[in-house]
Amino acid sequence: MGGSKAVVYAAMAGNVAIAALRFAMGLLIGSSAMLSEGVHSTVDAGNAVLLLAGMRLSRRAATPEHPFGHGKEVFFWGLIVAVLIFGVGGGVSAFEGVRRIFHPEPIGNPSWAYVVLGAAAMFEGASFAIALRNFLRQIGERRFLEALHTSKHPAAYTVIAEDTAALLGIVVAAVGVGISYRFDMPRADGIASVLIGILLASVAVFLIAEARGLLIGEGLRAEGVRDIRRLVLSQPHVRGVGSLLSMYIGPDEVLRTLDVEFGHEQTTDDIVDAVRAIQSSIQKRYPKIRRIYVQARGPDEGDAGRRRRGVGVRSEETVAPGR
Repeated sequence: MGGSKAVVYAAMAGNVAIAALRFAMGLLIGSSAMLSEGVHSTVDAGNAVLLLAGMRLSRRAATPEHPFGHGKEVFFWGLIVAVLIFGVGGGVSAFEGVRRIFHPEPIGNPSWAYVVLGAAAMFEGASFAIALRNFLRQIGERRFLEALHTSKHPAAYTVIAEDTAALLGIVVAAVGVGISYRFDMPRADGIASVLIGILLASVAVFLIAEARGLLIGEGLRAEGVRDIRRLVLSQPHVRGVGSLLSMYIGPDEVLRTLDVEFGHEQTTDDIVDAVRAIQSSIQKRYPKIRRIYVQARGPDEGDAGRRRRGVGVRSEETVAPGR
């Protein structure tokens, strides 16, 4: 997660500087689009603080109240960030734009505004480049949009989404300010502010959807489940595989349960060896699956038999099944 932390720090530093410049210029020339961009940068800087807090809290050790650790703290704070982008960033920008549309005021010479927007584009571009380079290093050969959707690191995909919205917002603000000043159409500045609000709200909806799935128990994708089923069935003592359940309990940690059928001729030692082999093959292919629990049963056993012969596996620890 160290790479994600560097991405967040880079984004926070850039947004603090940009927010101050945008607010100053927005007040100086009276542009609602510039003020909206200032709000956007302020929200992004605050969001970076929340993401860092979530990453720190997620590293706390497991407790009796939280036996699987605190990995989902990152998902929770990612949701809070999305809500802030939607409510504060998108809401304030849209409100300011509507106000300016109904009460238009001419703006001053935007020459310095373009200097500020250019500087903002450099800061945001640098932050985006750092985030993108870090993300591309992690996804390997997967397609970018697919990897963005399947990423479980809120810090990574949130910064990429925010910086993309920021760069698009700069273009919208520049066009709105230019039209407003060049053609004496102050309402264009207000329309630009509304568009920035819609842009931020759209990004927030994407982030909320991602956080929601992780918080309510998202598991591995279907192709991963099929691959794990094949790995388990390839073990010599395994006769069949029932349900395969999984859940992300942190960005880099997955809980996996397996219902595995063994033959009557297998002894307790055979089953323990088989479970170790299952663990090794799964964790070699999927390092994020750090907790595995195997429900072992014979070919004719029902639920009671499965409960009697449960085999828990975590790291190198194996609990032998009851007989």
